[in-house]
Amino acid sequence: MAQINSLKNIGLSIDQVSQMTGVKKTTLRYWEKEFSEYLKPERTESKRRQYSLDEVEKVAVLKQLIEEEKYKSAGVRIKLGLQAQADAAAANAPTGASGASAPDG
Repeated sequence: MAQINSLKNIGLSIDQVSQMTGVKKTTLRYWEKEFSEYLKPERTESKRRQYSLDEVEKVAVLKQLIEEEKYKSAGVRIKLGLQAQADAAAANAPTGASGASAPDG
């Protein structure tokens, strides 16, 4: 059992994850920014990404949704249950230069 837990914490480089999943490194970096609440590889002291096996599984899920099922970013967020977080962030954002919303007419 201890061996399984230690395997889950293994640190794979972005190059290794790219080779394992078939997802380009630039795409992995983009997905990390686009879905930051979902995909969060650890960083070493030298700021290099280290992916756990859980993170590799998340990459596989994103690949399935985006490349195979053809979901856009908003659809992926909804599918993963991240849309509520995105909606809350949008609700807290200023609505215009003056901070006030436009009148209804």
